[in-house]
Amino acid sequence: MQDVRARPSVRAQFRRIFQDPILTVALIGSVIFVGLTIILPLLSMVGASVSTEGAEKLTNYIGSPVYQTIISNTLVMGVVVGAVGTLVGFLFAFVQVKLDVPFKRFMHIMALLPVISPPFAVATATIVLFGRSGMISRGVFGVRYDIYGLDGLTLALSLSLFTVAYLNLKGMMEALDPALDEASANLGAGKFRTFFRVTLPMLIPGIASSFLLIFVESIADLGNPLVLGGNYEVLATRIYVSVIGLYDTTAAAVLSVILLVPSLTVFMVQRYWVSRANVVSVTGKPSGRPDTIKFPPVRWGLFGVVMFLCLLILLIYGTIFHGAFVQVPGVRNEFTLSHFDFVINGIGAEAMQDTTLLSIVATPLAGLIGMVVAFLVVRKEFLGRQALDFGVMLGIAVPGTIIGIGYVLSFNSPITATLPILGEITLLPKLTGGQGLLGGALAIVIVYVIRSTPAALRTGTAALSQIDPAIEEASISLGADNARTFRRITLPLIRPAFLAGLIFAFARSMTTISAVVFLTTPQTKIMTQQILNEVENGRYGNAFAYCVILIGIVMLAIGIMYVLVGSRTGAERRIEGGGR
Repeated sequence: MQDVRARPSVRAQFRRIFQDPILTVALIGSVIFVGLTIILPLLSMVGASVSTEGAEKLTNYIGSPVYQTIISNTLVMGVVVGAVGTLVGFLFAFVQVKLDVPFKRFMHIMALLPVISPPFAVATATIVLFGRSGMISRGVFGVRYDIYGLDGLTLALSLSLFTVAYLNLKGMMEALDPALDEASANLGAGKFRTFFRVTLPMLIPGIASSFLLIFVESIADLGNPLVLGGNYEVLATRIYVSVIGLYDTTAAAVLSVILLVPSLTVFMVQRYWVSRANVVSVTGKPSGRPDTIKFPPVRWGLFGVVMFLCLLILLIYGTIFHGAFVQVPGVRNEFTLSHFDFVINGIGAEAMQDTTLLSIVATPLAGLIGMVVAFLVVRKEFLGRQALDFGVMLGIAVPGTIIGIGYVLSFNSPITATLPILGEITLLPKLTGGQGLLGGALAIVIVYVIRSTPAALRTGTAALSQIDPAIEEASISLGADNARTFRRITLPLIRPAFLAGLIFAFARSMTTISAVVFLTTPQTKIMTQQILNEVENGRYGNAFAYCVILIGIVMLAIGIMYVLVGSRTGAERRIEGGGR
């Protein structure tokens, strides 16, 4: 039946929100959060790039063959990694959903492992295994293979990022209605024809979305190109060199703008695609279990490919753990605990404490802000809610190196204002650098929050979309205000989404580097920065010890969050408790 209710005017929309003080604070706070922590750094970076010096550098860079090669390398790497990562994620998802094979739980764990590891852990282990003096390449095959360059980056980045495609496509395959396959079979189509004419077209939006997400993540990655790039230079590493090696923030801002163009373009295409290309079956929810493929060559062939990839992932992470306990990984394999002694009792202790503490502070903030913005976007109608959603998502769409450059340009000096009577007052103190507020720790926490909030927003939006608003309307009709309704009704119902947001926020905060590499100070050390230093100096054992401890901290934190938050909704808890 057609909805004939009149759409409230813009003034009426905001009047409804401003009648509730809690909603008012939530909306204004969300807008300030986006404007101050995301938009302002981006504007500062763009402003530096269009200055007289910046415009001159931009002209030189675009016309320079060297920089044209760097830009080309970046785009080629993004396309290749996007294609390979999506293919690997598709194979893992297909085997999980469509094949009746053993070891599915093992495959699922292997697919999730890259999420909780540092971004360049895979790259470092790849060098030890397949480098010029690698344990496999030279130790087994006697070949001095040069793993540095596009091939090595493709291997490391694809294995690090394919989880995005796996989770996305696995969810889509599980949601497909098996009745479609049955209908196709009843009409005489075989398994292959059904796959290419029915199943695959339904998955095209998910495949395209996965490719675009991996493309953006790969061209924004800094850790892997620094470790494995060799002479294959990309924009992210050139930005890093401009700041760390040349101390030229204007050049870094100009290069960041060049990198921002494909990142934002792909992000907006992905959002447009997802909003326009929703593929649904006419039967609604799945009406049964997916029919599995039993044709032996397909069944065991794909099983063999995915098991090979799982064993490769296991070998890479086994190398990390093995390398943490031997003298020199791949060269001197005598057992030692000296690397852990260096990390725990040496200079690594401070980095470990700082990173864990800052992540603990940022995690609940990111989870809560994500849920509040999701509630505003899904449940409230007001002008600009899509812009608010887009603004929060910029935190993940914009490459981390660009965020870091923007913070250096925006918050390296206090933000002041001159008032008629009070004179000059400080609106925001200096945040970055050793002289920044809390030794630069606050800036790092803010960056952690803005990089993690988009995941909490998306999980919260998906969860709220599945809950009938009549439940919350009933609570308000019974006298509860919006804050009490959100705390007692909404939040318990979206508890699994809240937990997922918290887990992602903590793991992301602990493992990120590109966004904070320019913000670390002598007073505030970060583990990923220390790992990078050890890798650059060839001390792989210390780097692996850092990785093992970091993975252990993340897994311990995930277990604690499961206990504290719980993975079941409030309704499920009441059912299991007998409705009390």
